[in-house]
Amino acid sequence: MSGRLTVLAPDGVPEVRPGDDLAGLLIEALTREDVALEDGDIVLVTSKVVAKSEGRIGTGHRHEALAREPHRVVARRGATVIVRNGLGLTLAAGGIDASNIEPGRLVLLPLDPDASARALRARLHDRTGSRVGVLVTDTAGRAWREGQTDLAIGAAGLTVLESYVGRTDPYGNPLVVTAPAVADELAGAAELAQGKLAARPFALVRGRADLVLPVGEDGPGAAALVRPPAGDLFGFGAREAVVRALAGDALDREAFGAPASAADLGHALIEVLGDGVAVEIPEGFLVAGSPEVVAALGLAHGWVVETTPDGSLLRPGPGAPSRGATPPGP
Repeated sequence: MSGRLTVLAPDGVPEVRPGDDLAGLLIEALTREDVALEDGDIVLVTSKVVAKSEGRIGTGHRHEALAREPHRVVARRGATVIVRNGLGLTLAAGGIDASNIEPGRLVLLPLDPDASARALRARLHDRTGSRVGVLVTDTAGRAWREGQTDLAIGAAGLTVLESYVGRTDPYGNPLVVTAPAVADELAGAAELAQGKLAARPFALVRGRADLVLPVGEDGPGAAALVRPPAGDLFGFGAREAVVRALAGDALDREAFGAPASAADLGHALIEVLGDGVAVEIPEGFLVAGSPEVVAALGLAHGWVVETTPDGSLLRPGPGAPSRGATPPGP
């Protein structure tokens, strides 16, 4: 890794149509800039032109197109709908976009962005002989930040996540969870050169050849950056989490993440129902409070609720952590 990074987003790329050869368009655009691909280069291409070349174009309103795509609503605020789509990506309208295309038409995401990246990498190697990495990028908001930035939704031939776990910093402090999402960082850097309205769907990044894998090794793809539902702390928005827990639909269980430990559930029972209402027993917790509230707490924490003559019985659901001997407490 060097201390220098260069980004080039070539001009002059024509409107992409279904069936167009993206590798050829990129090479032509780079040739006009008097640039040739080299080993260690990283090529970035927007998901929009990948989708257009693959014929992923629809018509009508976004909500109608979204209804035809696999998704789960995460949060809704007025006309804004944040969903987790079939690729596991959490995006506004599932990534369905009505910008930079003729009025009345929509661009859907590629069906398999990692496969799209692999195909483009192979075509670029066949045409130029160069060992490059490829990223397919898209724009997303952030849960705690205003504005949007680009991230990687498809990848081939590239390390997408660098793990620093087990290393130490210059002061000798151990790094426990540090793992830069370098594919997303590259996508954000490329977007600074591409812009949103300049018709520059391609970018070329030099300076991180250490991330590019050998020919024939495509790596895990950008799918490796998608957090699985069990580890997702934000499977629903704040309002939606309350509504879905009270609705009690067992199909929502996955969106609440991995089942909670007995200690975490015990704390929640005390916070909501008060001390002394829940009693820890070998099977789980016996709760004398409102059955509706207990059922909602059980669903949200991944525990199974059963009705007994003595109250509601909460017992660990599949995948719940082993229960310790420590009773719930503040």
